Amino acid sequence: MSIKKSATTSKSAKTAPATSLRLQDPHLERERERYENPLPSREYVLQVLEEAGAPLYAEDLARLLSITEEERAFFERRLGAMARDGQLMVNRKGALCIAEKIDLIPGRVQGHAEGFGFLVPDDGSDDLYLSSRELDKVMHGDRVLVRQAGFDRRGRREGRIVEVLERLTTRLVGRFMAEHGVYRVVAEDKRIAKDILVPPKEKGKAKPGQVVMVEITQQPDHKVQPLGRVVEILGNYDDPGMEIEIALRKHNLPYEFSAEAKAQAEATPKTVGKKDLKPVMGVKRVDLRDLPLVTIDGETARDFDDAVYAEKKGKGWRLVVAIADVSHYVQPGDALDVTSIERGNSVYFPRRVIPMLPEELSNGLCSLNPAVDRLCMVCDMQVSASGSIKKYKFYPAVMHSKARLTYTKVWDMLEEPKGKTAKEYKKVLPHIQDLYALYQAFAAARVVRGAIDFETTETEVRFDDKGKISQIVPVIRNPAHKLIEECMLAANVCAADFLITNKQTCLYRVHEGPNPERLEKLREYLRSCGLSLGGGEEPKAGDYATLLEEIKTRPDASLLQTMLLRSLQQAVYSPDNKGHFGLGYEAYTHFTSPIRRYPDLLVHRAIKSVLAGKKYRPAQKWEALGIQCSMTERRADEASRDVMNFLKCYFMQDKVGEVFEGSVSAVTGFGMFVLLDNLYVEGLVHVSELGNDYFHYDDLRHELKGERSGRIYKLTDRVKVKVARVALDTSKIDFVLVPEEKAKVVAPIAEAPAAVASAPESVSAAEPARRAPKTRSQRRRAAAVARKAAAAATPAPVNAANSGAQLAVAAAAQAKKASRSQPKAKAPVAPQPAAKPTDNTAAKPAANARKPAAAKPVAPTATPAKRARKPVAANANPAATPVPQPAPAGKPATKPATTKPTAPKTAKPVAPTPAVAKAPARGKAAPATVPTTAPAQKPAARRRGGPTASALTSAPGAPVAAPAPVVAPAPASTSRRKPAQTAALLQAPATEAAPAKPAARSRRKKPDQQG
Repeated sequence: MSIKKSATTSKSAKTAPATSLRLQDPHLERERERYENPLPSREYVLQVLEEAGAPLYAEDLARLLSITEEERAFFERRLGAMARDGQLMVNRKGALCIAEKIDLIPGRVQGHAEGFGFLVPDDGSDDLYLSSRELDKVMHGDRVLVRQAGFDRRGRREGRIVEVLERLTTRLVGRFMAEHGVYRVVAEDKRIAKDILVPPKEKGKAKPGQVVMVEITQQPDHKVQPLGRVVEILGNYDDPGMEIEIALRKHNLPYEFSAEAKAQAEATPKTVGKKDLKPVMGVKRVDLRDLPLVTIDGETARDFDDAVYAEKKGKGWRLVVAIADVSHYVQPGDALDVTSIERGNSVYFPRRVIPMLPEELSNGLCSLNPAVDRLCMVCDMQVSASGSIKKYKFYPAVMHSKARLTYTKVWDMLEEPKGKTAKEYKKVLPHIQDLYALYQAFAAARVVRGAIDFETTETEVRFDDKGKISQIVPVIRNPAHKLIEECMLAANVCAADFLITNKQTCLYRVHEGPNPERLEKLREYLRSCGLSLGGGEEPKAGDYATLLEEIKTRPDASLLQTMLLRSLQQAVYSPDNKGHFGLGYEAYTHFTSPIRRYPDLLVHRAIKSVLAGKKYRPAQKWEALGIQCSMTERRADEASRDVMNFLKCYFMQDKVGEVFEGSVSAVTGFGMFVLLDNLYVEGLVHVSELGNDYFHYDDLRHELKGERSGRIYKLTDRVKVKVARVALDTSKIDFVLVPEEKAKVVAPIAEAPAAVASAPESVSAAEPARRAPKTRSQRRRAAAVARKAAAAATPAPVNAANSGAQLAVAAAAQAKKASRSQPKAKAPVAPQPAAKPTDNTAAKPAANARKPAAAKPVAPTATPAKRARKPVAANANPAATPVPQPAPAGKPATKPATTKPTAPKTAKPVAPTPAVAKAPARGKAAPATVPTTAPAQKPAARRRGGPTASALTSAPGAPVAAPAPVVAPAPASTSRRKPAQTAALLQAPATEAAPAKPAARSRRKKPDQQG
């Protein structure tokens, strides 16, 4: 429809009665109840636009709906709100369009630390992926209109931002940084990946590293980075309490009361006066000051919402639950009501509370403190012996608490009725015992009802006198906790039933059952475990409870419980009653905590209206209130979790490198989270730390499985981890796995020095090689340990037997070193026996052996690799081995001559000679035999790969054993070192005799090339 045609339509509308179209609004009565001068409802505005069939200008739409000049500003405000909510869009010509008609999806941007993000649609449909390019235009939390542009490579819907409806990020908290004269603020909320640039004139007195609040002066665009100015300096990052200050601002928690709210709180009387006892909306206030009501809370609680009393009545009990009457002091629309809606609930941090109401009310006039009069709303119930509520009634009252008890004191009184605590509170002890008997009846009814009872662990941070974290302990729940919980549940159920019976709308606490997708995944997993969940397509809480009871004795009970818990949806506040699945109630609401929860305050107002014969209608829609209260609840949980994570990171700072045991608490595609035993600290084991394999995530089974190894990591698995990194700025802890096999490999190698002294003569040189580690780092460590073992040997002369044992160990060390250069074997090669020495070889030295020279420390010199020779053939006669003669007195012994070795895989020692198996010179082959012992000499410089020469010499006059060829084995290796480099590493020292030439050319591969 063109503009001209639209104007014609508007003129024709004037000919009809002025209010004819407005009177056709189907929601006119609802608008009249809310406003004195009602405007056309949103639904009707959309209907008129849709019937028009084309975009309309605001002026044309106003004329169609007969909007007067006095109403014009309010009407434009409504259109603007509809545009912000994504119902309307203004095109380039300024005309109003229905967003759905142009295939636009309204929603909220959810950023990611990696720079991309998602659109969370308002209609609850699947999220749309937003690339980093799209995120350059917006920030986390902004409301936008998006058009679907296709699908990404993972099959997810991908969107393109068409219009930014509302900029919600105007202030943020972060760390002030300065680099090369450029100032910027790095947001603490990692979902905001872009840094905020700060002009030099806008930085104030901020110093690099400090935590600041920055106000956005220019929002981002695809070509412009956001700009801001520092408006508040919070302090240094490690200042005490800084984690709470950051959490408050990061999650936009209101932490300061308005001047109007403070003034109203200060003007509120400190005590209950006579005028407060007057009838409430025509309903008389009952005097319960003589009833022995008591409060039961934790040791650190300061705001007391509820008091209880029970007495035996026939076979059942009378239960009185008195709740603080906050609605008497906080009236709809006043300053305290406005701030309560904004906060939604109190937020509890370690050592600090952000209350929903000022302390004058939360800890003072509204709190049911002992020995003072307080106003309250009462739920008076008659409970049967089986734990079912027969009847109830609500009424306003005034009470006088007789005692402020704690859970610990109550349980102590119940366990020891004649103990010290019981004597101190002997006046209320009988009523406490009646409460406990009533609780047992409620617990039995809970089982019959089929309520789900998951076992979870809450933690508490304890501090020392200096404000430092001393320990993190679990919160122990005794039956006194459950006693109060059952009393509160009973009052909440009665409140929901009372409002439903009287057809009064309110906010219910809704917990729906599993959706079809989650239910199907759960059933498939249970089938793989040989289990089943009853209830068909719509299981009840009792079906879950039955299965939980069935799996209690199974070893995987905790895993199954986690799977059951994750199949359920999150509880929310809603005016649509859909029951509470987890508790097994058809209707449930919150009535018992109006000091710290706004939904409870709304329920109190609704109950009072019903008692007065009226209907309660809040200023906002019930749907909007439910969304607001659900959001503030999640916001408080996230802020508390952030603070706890920071404190746990701070606690683990000095534990980097320590090893702990724990259980897998969560599994994702990028790794698994491990919860440490006794510390209750959770950290991430990244998928790259799980092993040298490709690990694939199974969403159904919540497990990671190795493609090659088949190794599986799943929920509740027991693992041992080492703390690798603690990052305070991101509140993250990284773990690495500590494999069991690692300890088994390292321990025997570490004991090598002892093995040198005690190894028997029959130890094969190939035995240690078979136990050699496989990885490169393990081989390096093994070689280093072997060198230390050789250096630790006693330099004094030893006998031939010990020399043989030492020779075997030295050969093993040389074999490990040689294995680093061997390629992986394709097939085993049969060992070739060494040639037996003849009488001639035993009587005279080899033809090419040099005369022994006086031994003195000489730096080893490398021989070019081109002089390397192939080993002698297996059937060739080895060169003669000289028989060493005792050196003249006062002269040092000379180094023995060596000959060239053969290359068998193993060698059987025959009467080992007490001499060292030296590493050959670079380019030389390993010696074939080892000469017999020479007299003691001055220790030579220790070379890499073996002990010193003097460590393996025998005493003068010791019996000389027959020479035996000892050849180092050639195990397989996966080393990347080239054969030529390996040959260079095995070069013989300069003081050794030159090896003999081979007797015959062999076509066998070199030792460092054998497979």
